[in-house]
Amino acid sequence: MSIFQMFGKKTDINEGVKRSQETPGAVLLDVRTAAEYAGGHIPGSVNLPLDRLNEIRIEKKVPLFVYCQSGMRSRAACAQLREMGYEAENIGGIAEYRGRLE
Repeated sequence: MSIFQMFGKKTDINEGVKRSQETPGAVLLDVRTAAEYAGGHIPGSVNLPLDRLNEIRIEKKVPLFVYCQSGMRSRAACAQLREMGYEAENIGGIAEYRGRLE
């Protein structure tokens, strides 16, 4: 784990989405509420709200690229996921995303 990951530094979401697409088997995880997700999300992302992370059913070896609205919930989610044994990277908030939404 890098020093940036240890202290919660987030990756630019646009770069993070690109890296998630280039990483074999990676999951782009949206930790916003179901209503926020339904209102527009990054294509290919999976929704699992922060308050339901304990329900995750993804293999621990799968790299996770995590985002929310502004980067705060994704930061908390990454900390929780790492404690659970996952490789999780906070890529920030969808508010800064420049691509198309579904």
